[in-house]
Amino acid sequence: MKLANPLQYPLAVLAGGIFLVGGVRLARLPNVVAIPAAVAIAAGGAAVLQSREPDTVELANKAVNREFQQVRQQAVPLGTRADELNEEATKLLTASDQIELLGVVQYACDRTQELPQKIDQLALRMEGNDALLSVDGLEKQLKQAEIKVRNSKGVAQEQWGKLANSLKRNISLAKQGEDARQAQLANLSTLIAESGGVLQQLQNKLRTADLTSSVAADELRELSDEFKGFQENVDVLIT
Repeated sequence: MKLANPLQYPLAVLAGGIFLVGGVRLARLPNVVAIPAAVAIAAGGAAVLQSREPDTVELANKAVNREFQQVRQQAVPLGTRADELNEEATKLLTASDQIELLGVVQYACDRTQELPQKIDQLALRMEGNDALLSVDGLEKQLKQAEIKVRNSKGVAQEQWGKLANSLKRNISLAKQGEDARQAQLANLSTLIAESGGVLQQLQNKLRTADLTSSVAADELRELSDEFKGFQENVDVLIT
């Protein structure tokens, strides 16, 4: 079992704190005994909790791995929030008989919950040095994004335009012989952050809107489509 930082596991710290307070005040243990024991309990609890977590992907390049871990840390809570939104939407939209709208929201949420796994797959491909970030691979992604720009309108067109510009910068880096992986991960980080903002708007609107109103339903549908659009952007970067 690997050592783990107890500060990253609040439950382990709580267990150590409870033992320390109980040991000193109730059991009358001396500080020289209670404090090391509390530290050992916190460290042991952190190690146990860490061992129960799924294996994480680690990249050999430290700078790229740092970027990857940050992106994944963004994706995991976003997936959790999407699951919560899915539950809320199921209750509220079913009660208001907005079944079609519910399907749109659920689809967007399902795609978001898949995000951590998709990012892990991307990291494995990055580590395998496949053609994902070659000039040819990036140009293929750019073509997909440019097709979407031509075929989209409004917010969706703006999203695809931003992605196309980012891919052009990555292609320039790759042509100069630089590692484009960090730039690609930075693109993902931006998409996830913006997606989280739209998710929050969607959740707020869902909680406060008159769900029997066609105007409110249209606003929710637009936000759901925008939310889904971010996931489609991510798919272009990953595939």
